[in-house]
Amino acid sequence: MTGSFFDAVLFSVSVTLPSILLLVLGWYLRRSEQIDQRFCDQASKIVFNYSLPALLFFSIYRSDTDLLENLNLVLAGTLTIMALYIGAELVARKLVKEPRDHGVFVQGVFRANMMIIGLAFVSSAYGSNGVAVGAIFGGVLTLLLNVLAVITLSKASGNKKFNPLLMARQIMTNPLIIGILLALACKWLYVPIPSLIAEAGGYVSSLALPLALICAGATLDFRKIFNATDIAMWSSIGRLIVAPIVAVAVGLAMGLDSMSLGVMLLMTASPAAAASYVMAKAMGANDVAAANIIGITTVGAMPTMAISLTLLRYFGLI
Repeated sequence: MTGSFFDAVLFSVSVTLPSILLLVLGWYLRRSEQIDQRFCDQASKIVFNYSLPALLFFSIYRSDTDLLENLNLVLAGTLTIMALYIGAELVARKLVKEPRDHGVFVQGVFRANMMIIGLAFVSSAYGSNGVAVGAIFGGVLTLLLNVLAVITLSKASGNKKFNPLLMARQIMTNPLIIGILLALACKWLYVPIPSLIAEAGGYVSSLALPLALICAGATLDFRKIFNATDIAMWSSIGRLIVAPIVAVAVGLAMGLDSMSLGVMLLMTASPAAAASYVMAKAMGANDVAAANIIGITTVGAMPTMAISLTLLRYFGLI
């Protein structure tokens, strides 16, 4: 064991507290009617289409990190997600009776909010170097998350058709994926970025995580959380408790270094992705349960993440 338990607690608090405060600020602003749903919808579009792609682009472009250097980390993340997906599918086939609930349950277990809350945790823990690693890690795994989500929701909603061309189009027009691919291309081809563009891009990038977390906090509805269905509660347990255990077990088995292990835990064990609600609603699945899962895991991820970080820090693993 290395370090004291108190130091480990301080580390976990320093990582999670900034995100918690921004979520609370968003909740307060919405409750006090200083912002409304229209503001959140517009701000979320700005974050998704401009700020977050810019953050990912400049984090990767300015870093010495590349995909090949983090191949072991990406592989570990892939194994973690596939283990959660397969495990959730097996559980759902036995315990989930309603077809509309099946895909929502499975999606809640394996689909993490990597590129917003997960990346915010990584930023607090490891700074810009961590964000660059997290951007590559999350960018690659975002492809896998979206494909698996479509497969399980299609099956659950009774839609047997799977259109690979439509899926490819959705992936290649995703602003986050575009930002990551552009950064990798510019880096590999040694494309220079003018200082004025870089400075403006930095301003746009700085909006991403704070604004995204404020909007996430504004959408929290504690009444829906406390009225959650059994499906939402069990799926949330999978996301909050099972996912961190699987992530750490796979990371240790793959021999990840301390920073890589920390990045994988923070991103794969983050709350359920906000996009899971939108996709569930669009594909005819149980969107109410999907919203409950997001709420439960957004609130519950803070203490579970703090406990996970404290234990790993205390035992000298991160």
